[in-house]
Amino acid sequence: MSDTATMATGPELSRRTFFKVSAIVGGGMAIAATMPMAAKALGQGAPAELNAFITIHPDNSITMIGKNPEIGQGIKTMLPMLIAEELDADWDLISIQQGDLDMARYGAQIAGGSTATPMNWLPMRQAGAAARQMLLQAAALRWGVDISELSTEPSVVVHAASGRRATFGELAEEASHTPVPDLRSVPLKDAADFRIIGRAIGGIDSPRIVRGEPIFGVDTQLPGMVYAAYERSPVFGAKIVSANLDAAKAEHGVIDAFIVEGNGNIQELVDGVAVIASNWWLANKARAKLDVQWDNGEWADHSTAKYDETARRLMAEGQPEEVFASKGDVDAAFAAASGTLEAEYHYPFLAHVPMEPMNCTALMHEDGRMEMWAPTQLPMNGQMSVANYLGVAPDKVTVHLTRMGGGFGRRLMNDYMVQVAAIAKQMPGTPVQLIWSREDDVRTDYYRPAGWHKLSAAWNESGKITGWADHFVTFNLGPAGGFNPATMSATEFPANHVENLRFAQSKMRTSVPMGALRAPTSNAMAYVMQSFLDEVAHAQGKDLPTLLNEIVAGEDKQEGAFGFGGFAPGFDPQRLRNVTAKATGMANWGKPVAEGHALGFGYYYSHQGYFAEVAEVSLSDRNQVLVHNVWVAGDVGSHIINPYGAMNQVHGSVIDGIGQALQLAVEIEGGASKQSNFHNYQVPRMPTVPQIHVEWVISDYAPTGLGEPALPPVIPAITNALFALTGKRIRELPIDTAKLV
Repeated sequence: MSDTATMATGPELSRRTFFKVSAIVGGGMAIAATMPMAAKALGQGAPAELNAFITIHPDNSITMIGKNPEIGQGIKTMLPMLIAEELDADWDLISIQQGDLDMARYGAQIAGGSTATPMNWLPMRQAGAAARQMLLQAAALRWGVDISELSTEPSVVVHAASGRRATFGELAEEASHTPVPDLRSVPLKDAADFRIIGRAIGGIDSPRIVRGEPIFGVDTQLPGMVYAAYERSPVFGAKIVSANLDAAKAEHGVIDAFIVEGNGNIQELVDGVAVIASNWWLANKARAKLDVQWDNGEWADHSTAKYDETARRLMAEGQPEEVFASKGDVDAAFAAASGTLEAEYHYPFLAHVPMEPMNCTALMHEDGRMEMWAPTQLPMNGQMSVANYLGVAPDKVTVHLTRMGGGFGRRLMNDYMVQVAAIAKQMPGTPVQLIWSREDDVRTDYYRPAGWHKLSAAWNESGKITGWADHFVTFNLGPAGGFNPATMSATEFPANHVENLRFAQSKMRTSVPMGALRAPTSNAMAYVMQSFLDEVAHAQGKDLPTLLNEIVAGEDKQEGAFGFGGFAPGFDPQRLRNVTAKATGMANWGKPVAEGHALGFGYYYSHQGYFAEVAEVSLSDRNQVLVHNVWVAGDVGSHIINPYGAMNQVHGSVIDGIGQALQLAVEIEGGASKQSNFHNYQVPRMPTVPQIHVEWVISDYAPTGLGEPALPPVIPAITNALFALTGKRIRELPIDTAKLV
């Protein structure tokens, strides 16, 4: 055992707030765990709970609870792996169940921000280690030996001196009566002894998915359930005037149709018409008969073209609304520079389009309780929104978490939960399942915001960047409220590494809902900054990896926050150097490539992960961009907990980034999205997927998340490769291949 792991970053647990241990009727032990963020601790001596983190059965099988929402990122498998490692359990004896929303028991339950690993690396291991310690103590008492004489093998306690052995199941009930150890000092395994952490384990749900078993939100089936479709205006911000409810009610299979008024918060409930039928197809078909009249207000003339025209004018005028980051004397730096460069960059609105459209099932009980089956990334917020809408306490809203068929940040918003709650409220005692059509999903999204940048750089005779400026044109938060993804960090790279800096911004009004999309902010900023840095490098007669190393030359670790999602443990330039060296080495950077091919490089630090990537591209006979290979080097700390899950996340991130670079954009016209389905919002298909090569750089930091940080660098790697191939800079996304000729 080693105590070094207790120094890893992440929340610490206390004995008082963490464990509730109880015996199971018929033998066995259940361990319920409460995270330190929980509102209250669970009392000792409570009856056995199926919703415990660990339940050890007399037959030596173990049931564990996956507390966080599973969105395809593998967290339902990974978090129990941490527990099982320190418990020293036999993984083949473990089954995993999805936990419902219960923050008093589990603490934070969220799928977003690549936070699950850094938040749970230490607490989940402590949970397993404490349970192991209690099993050892039970064996010591049973055999009358000192606990120091005992050890464990997978799911077995061993007394080597006497040859006695007892399974966890045989000891579980006795262990449930032993004192809970001090979690701050409970011994954790030395990394050299890991059997489960670092082992490639397939997703716990994968066999069920392959068999087509009901596991996703849209699969929810309840007795007497009816289906709902929700018609809302395609124009963002519109209010309902009237609807032909009788025409919809006259359609075959329709049970009811009624108007639902919004609550003034577009993140929760906007005006619409609910159509309820015996199956969803009939409900969705009946929407066409509603003939809804909308008051589209001032937003009906908003368009992508007008936003672009306004943004270009604001940048040309050169008088930003505000300077939000400044140091040194930028103007003097440019006046004294040996070289300068200026360029404008633009990226579009993007939609999330998870494979499973938004859906939720709700049952309003006669006593005023609401029960929900929700595929949500942020269930607590959904619970609060529904409770506020209904005017009840949050504990009157039960949320059962279902697996999600993707989300990418879309399901951090819970508008579909409030919509179905508003419908089910009108039908107490009847379960209602709301399903969005694909058109609903694309046209009523919370989009990755568009943005415009006018960048300037200055450098001295030695090539050191002495001045850096950006006039960023973005959007006000608008009526959506809450988190604003249309922002830029004051520490956006290379801000902390230049002496003279000015970041300024101007904002436009919009009613377009905006939200977090996989690697929010970072997916745009990496493209802009790394592409422009490649321009600077080329102007100086060097390549981007060389320039990046020069920018951080001689610098040590910096504490504090750096960019969106970049929080403790700060920024370490050596990790940048390491992943840059690894990626360029993997791709044989600087060596000749096949005729008609070229390489491009991109780097980014976000969500505590350092990634450098090299893309190999060419142009087809039809002038289409072909991405042949992407080499990825990543540093997410000291351990890759589940290599299968990690590889899947990197591959998915790279493919998402390729789609953003080559083909994806949402255009606003008449205050609404022009895109409506996969025919005009074409996500990457198999033929566009390159060979993706992934290697890890292991560092002395606690492990961090992998859902997002591998995405941002691939976009500038592609745009920089296309410059190397054609001599044409890509300053707008998605890439317009006509401009490459």
